Amino acid sequence: MPALTNLLTDIDGISVGHTTDLALGSGVTAIVFDEPVVASGTVLGGAPGGRETALLDPSMVVEAVDALVLSGGSAFGLDAAGGVQAGLRSIGRGFQVGNTRVPIVPQAILMDLLNGGNKDWGLQSPYRDMGYEAFKAAAKGPFELGTVGAGTGATTATVKGGLGSASAETSSGHRIAAIVAVNAMGSATIGTGRHFWSAPFEQDSEFGGNGMPQDFTASDIALRAKGVNLTATTIGAVVTDAVLTKAQAHRLSIMAHDGLARAVLPAHLPADGDTIFAAATRARPLTDLASFMELCHLATIVMARAIARGVYEATALPVENAQPAWRDRFG
Repeated sequence: MPALTNLLTDIDGISVGHTTDLALGSGVTAIVFDEPVVASGTVLGGAPGGRETALLDPSMVVEAVDALVLSGGSAFGLDAAGGVQAGLRSIGRGFQVGNTRVPIVPQAILMDLLNGGNKDWGLQSPYRDMGYEAFKAAAKGPFELGTVGAGTGATTATVKGGLGSASAETSSGHRIAAIVAVNAMGSATIGTGRHFWSAPFEQDSEFGGNGMPQDFTASDIALRAKGVNLTATTIGAVVTDAVLTKAQAHRLSIMAHDGLARAVLPAHLPADGDTIFAAATRARPLTDLASFMELCHLATIVMARAIARGVYEATALPVENAQPAWRDRFG
């Protein structure tokens, strides 16, 4: 297999596409699978927004999905999945129902309506068209991180949020990777400094190599949240090339939420809508429970790393009074 590039596309059979509108201060990310994949997900935030999330429950009949969508726009952004669905339908993809096909496209949204971008779009929101453009842009190989796609308008309690990704490989050679739009009510950084809560999991200085602070104070662990400016929710996905059941994919999504809770303090607040999908391309069989447990462990770690990368790679929006990025504050 090719060497890891620390991106979701390290998993074979995945394409990622972004639509980014800096003036709008929002965007869409489409994760398109070459073939339908077993998928599930978990919602742990108190104020979620999603489409087709109920069918991801392990007890539901449909097991496989054709794509996943992450989008800004709050509830308006739910139109984006329709654009991705239209693209999939145009190439004959979808769940067979009689003589027609219905593309299955679960989606999660984040709230970025109050970040200073121009949201005066008229009668119809732009998100359906943005979803279609993200689908058309989807490609294998490297893709941008930071203030792109669903991470375009993302913010955190302390610095600009963004879109991140990370990957890893198990001892048996299975791959797992995460993608995430970090728009947390809480903070991915410790106190008022440059250090990331994800620091213990960092690899190859992927988010600056700053490590942990020498000392912790009460101020470092005090509540830092956006308060009344409710532009919250972290959304993402973990994907593996292992053969998993839908119930195992569900467990993987829970483990990825553990990574969110290690990377953001606090996570899963009442005003967050934290949602994480999990999918398996089923290219490589698992041999035993120990191998699955290692995948679960790495789901936690790649999500924590991806969150820090999303914040580290972000740049401030080109709007008045935009939230400064990590790089603006710390170089």
